[in-house]
Amino acid sequence: MVSIDLNADLGEGFGPWTMGDDAAMMDVVTTANIACGGHAGDPEVMFASLRAAAARGIVAGAHPGYADPAGFGRRVIPMSPDEIGRMIVAQVGALQGVAALAGVRLRHVKAHGALANLAAGRAEIAAAVAQAVRALPGDLALLAISGTALESEGRRAGLDVVSEVFADRAYLANGQLVPRSEAGAVLHDPEEVAARILRFVETGRMPVLGGGEVALAGQSVCVHGDSPGAVEMARVLRARLEAAGVEIRPFAGG
Repeated sequence: MVSIDLNADLGEGFGPWTMGDDAAMMDVVTTANIACGGHAGDPEVMFASLRAAAARGIVAGAHPGYADPAGFGRRVIPMSPDEIGRMIVAQVGALQGVAALAGVRLRHVKAHGALANLAAGRAEIAAAVAQAVRALPGDLALLAISGTALESEGRRAGLDVVSEVFADRAYLANGQLVPRSEAGAVLHDPEEVAARILRFVETGRMPVLGGGEVALAGQSVCVHGDSPGAVEMARVLRARLEAAGVEIRPFAGG
């Protein structure tokens, strides 16, 4: 049976401010990428998110990003590769500490927002991210956007690399994501999203904005938890995949 993981970026609030419906999303996805104090997240949000994931039996990992809550980690902060590496280990290490209190084992790391996009195209940034993940305890896997420098540098570093595609983001012909600043970059129709991901699972090819397709690897599909209608999209996507005989299960053991 063909299988796929569904992941979502969660725990992206802090203090009294919340982002998305994490509880509902965790009832649908199989893997949670939890913010760890950079673009979002604080100790209480981290702890609650980890416990919620554990209660549902879904896999938890770290979601580090630029320390830029005002920009939600979607702005590039000028930093050297070494500084980026230290930032990542500090954030993931913090979440690992909270996870120890919550009785949860972290399984992977997924870079967030502008950091992930920068690492996707620049080998020196990708190598810094990969080496930071390798330096951390816990044999953490790297969840990396399919077809990017981060995917290849993660493998070069000897990490267990899980290739990721996006349910609700449009693609360019080179396999990169359409920048959010461009029209059509974010998809909102649950049925359209479900149809394109089902075709991808069957063929390994993703539709490209403007026409055509691009071949990508993909063991995990991301639905952004902060998008309007994200939970409904995730529910429709899971239902359509399961109806087609696709098994929904985490890429890592619980």
